[in-house]
Amino acid sequence: MNGDDNRDELPQIVPTTGRVLVIDDELPLGLSCRRALSSEGYEVVVESDSEAGLQTAISGEFDIILLDLMMPKLDGLELLRRLKSAGVASEVVIITAFSTLETAVEAMRLGAADYLGKPFTPAELRMTIDKVAQRSALIRENQALRRELEVAQGFEGMIGRSRAMERVFSIVKRVAPTDGTVLITGESGTGKEMIVQAIHRLSPRKNKPLLACDCSALASTLLESELFGHVKGAFSGAIATKQGLFEAAHRGTLFLDEVANLSWETQGKLLRVLETKKVRKVGDTAEHEVEIRLVAATNRSLAEMVAENAFREDLYYRLNVVPIEIPPLRERRGDIPLLANAFLTRLTAKMNLDVRGFTPEAMAHLESYHWPGNVRELRNMIERIAILCDSPRVEVRHLPREIRESVPGSAVSRFPESWDEFRQIKNNAAQQAAANLERQYLTEILARCENNVSKAAQLIGMRRPNLHALLKKHGLR
Repeated sequence: MNGDDNRDELPQIVPTTGRVLVIDDELPLGLSCRRALSSEGYEVVVESDSEAGLQTAISGEFDIILLDLMMPKLDGLELLRRLKSAGVASEVVIITAFSTLETAVEAMRLGAADYLGKPFTPAELRMTIDKVAQRSALIRENQALRRELEVAQGFEGMIGRSRAMERVFSIVKRVAPTDGTVLITGESGTGKEMIVQAIHRLSPRKNKPLLACDCSALASTLLESELFGHVKGAFSGAIATKQGLFEAAHRGTLFLDEVANLSWETQGKLLRVLETKKVRKVGDTAEHEVEIRLVAATNRSLAEMVAENAFREDLYYRLNVVPIEIPPLRERRGDIPLLANAFLTRLTAKMNLDVRGFTPEAMAHLESYHWPGNVRELRNMIERIAILCDSPRVEVRHLPREIRESVPGSAVSRFPESWDEFRQIKNNAAQQAAANLERQYLTEILARCENNVSKAAQLIGMRRPNLHALLKKHGLR
């Protein structure tokens, strides 16, 4: 690296500090790079051995790696390949005295962010590193914003950070680009239809129709007409030929909800369509080819129904190609605060309401309730609470009786991923335990004083307005 440091010859870049790793077999060059970059606030580590440099790059978190192209043991391009294969996210700048268009193109193809030819001045080095660092910071900021957005808005509109929901989202991402038939199971209100919509939106069929049929809403004969269509005169009331959902959803996605309710005869006809990819209208003799992606859903166990001879085994295997089981809300209680706050935010914005959150005590009751209606029940409950709430935050007194009567517990709903998360869970548990003890104490005092607030305040040595506020906080008044 040349000693000339005429900064006026080059445009000034506002420095962006970060960690830089220099891997170059010429130790003096590496040390010169460290001097030039350290003066700008960068933390610089130098490795003169390519293999040691690879291990340092993998084990450490660096924003930028300066990588010499020509080195013994491992050359720069091979080292770059290994870094990318190992999932190292650092930006890489190639430095070399053998600058050719071919090596530059190959380095960029392998994922290098920039290319610096020897000899270079300290100012040129700083300008290149600052430029790459600023781009790296912007990329990291965008990634962080996307992560925050996913937490706030959820995966394809679905909110959940529990491991159970992360598994569901992972399966959806893998199966969506394929044509595999999907069977979604889960209790009512868990969000099966949202999973279907996510699969369709993430699939190559997203610009084609997504049609749904509730198999429990129609009688068997009408359901077959809805699915397969009918010709004029096929039955009483068939005054015109009608296209069925299979034909209408051609090259798109067809969603069969509550598929467990299909009659045995309709199950057989559905199986034939799936096997032949041809559909015949009710009352017709001709068959028409259809090309659809089928997604089915049920809140019952089809495997148990097969064992009871209530559902065709061959159709079950046709439907159960990719199973997705959505957990009930009571099995992912850690998601309840996320869901409750998201629903409240959306509803208050939509209805122009001034409710900004939940008290810890109110949230503890929400988390302890068993939610038989799952996410649907929680959403509807939050809407009711938001409309009737008369304070800036939802308190215990605003909750319905069945939720107020649920006893908050301190069990950890999911395993903490870090010590900071564990401490947060511990603090929350301590707050909940204190709130429970406070509520029990107040309940006992009121009982002793026959619900006379003035008498209770005098007994415990508290001003009546303060006691009344506490009672209101715990929903006891």
